[in-house]
Amino acid sequence: MKIKPLGNRILAKKIKEEERKTAGGIVLPESAKSDKVVRAEVMAVGSDEKIEVKKGDEILVSSFAGTEFKLEEKDLLLVKSTDILAVIK
Repeated sequence: MKIKPLGNRILAKKIKEEERKTAGGIVLPESAKSDKVVRAEVMAVGSDEKIEVKKGDEILVSSFAGTEFKLEEKDLLLVKSTDILAVIK
């Protein structure tokens, strides 16, 4: 199935955070992970000319921005371009 974002929206695939461990090897629970920002990879961009990211870029998005959904076992995120906080280079 193909999804094409409209206007100033971006389709991105969430990047799972690696397991966090302390220096002593203790695995930290999910609740200890940062939930303020989500890392994602841009899968498709809308038709708005003002969008500054392209397919393949890694971005940071506020965890409360956009709409999360699952498609073909992938965790996807549909956000407005104005909700993107940064591009990771």
